[in-house]
Amino acid sequence: MENAEASPLKRSPRGLDENSEEEYSSLSTLLQHFASIPTVDKAWTFKSTSEKGSQCMFSISQPNLLANQNRRYILSSHISKGSPNGVIFEWAAFPIEMPSGSIMVPSPSGSKLLVVRNLEKGSTTTFEIWGPSRVEKEFHVSSSVHGSVYSDGWFEGISWNDDETFVAYVAEEQAPSKPVFTNSGYKKGSSSDMECGSWKGQGDWEEDWGETYPRKREPAIFVINVNSGEVHPVEGTNKLSVGQVVWAPASRGLQQYLVFVGWPSDTRKLGIKYCYNRPCALYSVRAPFSKSKDREPGKNAIEEASPVKLTQRISSAFFPRFSPDGKALMFLSAKSSVDSWAHSATQSLHRIDWSIDGKPTADADIVDVVPVVMCPDDGCFPGLYSVKFLSKSWLSDGSTMILSSVWGSTEVILLVNMLSGKVSRISPGNSSFSWTLLALDSDNIIAVSSSPSDVPEIKYGSIVGNSSAEALASWQDISSPIYRCSEKVISLLSSRQSSIIKIPVRDISENLTAGANKPYESIFVSSKCKSHDLCDPLIVVLHGGPHFISLSSFSKSLAFLSSIGYSLLIVNYRGSLGFGEEALQSLPGKIGSQDVNDVLAAIDHVIDMGLADPSKITVLGGSHGGFLTTHLIGQAPDKFAAAATRNPVCSLPLMVGTADIPDWCYAETFGHLGKSMYTEAPSSEHLVVFHSKSPIAHISKVKTPILFLLGAKDLRVPICTGLQYARALKEKGTEVKVLVFPEDNHAIDRPQSDFESFLNIGMWFKKHCK
Repeated sequence: MENAEASPLKRSPRGLDENSEEEYSSLSTLLQHFASIPTVDKAWTFKSTSEKGSQCMFSISQPNLLANQNRRYILSSHISKGSPNGVIFEWAAFPIEMPSGSIMVPSPSGSKLLVVRNLEKGSTTTFEIWGPSRVEKEFHVSSSVHGSVYSDGWFEGISWNDDETFVAYVAEEQAPSKPVFTNSGYKKGSSSDMECGSWKGQGDWEEDWGETYPRKREPAIFVINVNSGEVHPVEGTNKLSVGQVVWAPASRGLQQYLVFVGWPSDTRKLGIKYCYNRPCALYSVRAPFSKSKDREPGKNAIEEASPVKLTQRISSAFFPRFSPDGKALMFLSAKSSVDSWAHSATQSLHRIDWSIDGKPTADADIVDVVPVVMCPDDGCFPGLYSVKFLSKSWLSDGSTMILSSVWGSTEVILLVNMLSGKVSRISPGNSSFSWTLLALDSDNIIAVSSSPSDVPEIKYGSIVGNSSAEALASWQDISSPIYRCSEKVISLLSSRQSSIIKIPVRDISENLTAGANKPYESIFVSSKCKSHDLCDPLIVVLHGGPHFISLSSFSKSLAFLSSIGYSLLIVNYRGSLGFGEEALQSLPGKIGSQDVNDVLAAIDHVIDMGLADPSKITVLGGSHGGFLTTHLIGQAPDKFAAAATRNPVCSLPLMVGTADIPDWCYAETFGHLGKSMYTEAPSSEHLVVFHSKSPIAHISKVKTPILFLLGAKDLRVPICTGLQYARALKEKGTEVKVLVFPEDNHAIDRPQSDFESFLNIGMWFKKHCK
């Protein structure tokens, strides 16, 4: 009898039939076109040997789907000035890839480049000092000294001193000792991990800073001598989590000081990612390599080495920056967040006058440079939000800072005079595009401009006027290879347009502040022309937070959804950043009602304008946007054809006991009373209120088909809240689809996970709302 080999059965993935598999394939091909568009993360400029030019180096990232990580590379350009055509960027022929885990920091003069390579956990950290043509020094710092150098954008801080002999940086502190056991039981004394015949226990549990920080050890400050490779820790910070370290200006004596941000670490640690409401202060400490001839009377060596708290009079201080002459220390404050418990709110900018000859003093006078704006006049500066500083933030006059901030639904570039507090918007005021600051080239600006329907472009700005007059900028388009995308993407985006629509508050009340009664905004993305006067189906897009913002900038994922035939209504409901503190603070205590009604009013507004078909509306949101999504399909069960949500807040009673931010549940549920009511053991009365504010309270009315995308390692909104809601819907017969990403946290931003998420969102909406 002959052996017959059975041919393998062709099996489609679960949930796909032959027809839908064809569409799945087509959409995935299109999504890859969008996903491959690079992103500029940073840029630096350097003096050139040419008198009429300079050099610029761009750090770029691009998803590598096969490796499931972001590929990072460097692209350089020579900037030629003085030609009849203005400024010309002469780009290098090819970019140079940077290994994963690498951090780059140029020295103040631009003559050296520090490259830090974080290797596998437990391995050495490599510090390379590069000159113009080669590696000049290379040092390997053992894991017995410290762990990985922080590159998280928050605790992260790497700073050269003025004479470029030392670098201060933030790294994970040395791993604590663990109990060692053998076949005979506990072994006294130390033992290496690799010692044969023994194993290490867990030891005491150590609390971390929550989402994105599990298993990260406490941040600590170290200083490395770039000539010898010698590394010293900064002592005296054992009750603080430290970060954002910078060198103070060199004094005439032998002492050098560091300024850093410190968060109390000897009390309960609540999640810090996206949470500006964690109290913090600026501290100064003598650098470990500096020498002192004269000791202060009455102080011993330990007291002299202890950090000095510079900002006693304010509850929040971070992102320190010294003025070019070293006479002023500028910093941001999130005092409004700390005092109100809103996780993010209007920021303020402050100054401490710094004495170069003297030692830092505690409780320095703090000058308010840009205060919190409560209720901006129409079209006027709304305050500072999500501010982005450059490492070199100063114009040549020495008193004007450049930064980017949120203004309504747009990101803008601002000039701030540190003496007068005058704020000038220098990105175009008549544009609905968003502008991101990349670097300064002397007094000229390198930036990126984009909109939801326009791929980012490099811009070069020249400032006209000065800090004492109304500063303006003349902008030039720069031809760049960075954002070149496929003809398919160009063709699809050429048919799309975007605008910002003001939405009137539906129920204006005397009980609300003036700021809370003002219109909020939505970003509308649509086709440039209607087909037979028919509206495309609509996706309502809702940001998280709730004190966050959806910007009028390019999003690859949303551009993909728009390109497959959907209009987008991106709602910045009251409580969003960028509209003044009164509007923002109107939401805490009213989640699940005010924000839900704002979204419904925005939908009705575009329907009344003839921009949307009421029978073809879907909704998409993540985190608090998922809270709104699941609320909307419960409170307005007949309004939506389909819904999709990423890591949604579905049950506050479940979240308050499992999330890294239980304080958020109290602040947003109970408003200004939440801070005094907060407890780790909520009462039954509290749990009843939490349930009443939750989407799960309306689950009996839900009939909208819904897609869940959940990160199994989410500490912010643990997966149990989404699974509970999804299972309850299945129990009552509602159509539900769930995708779980085992290695993802709250953001679901690993390349493969992000790709599969939006591919399935596109398929889900195509299925239920063509």
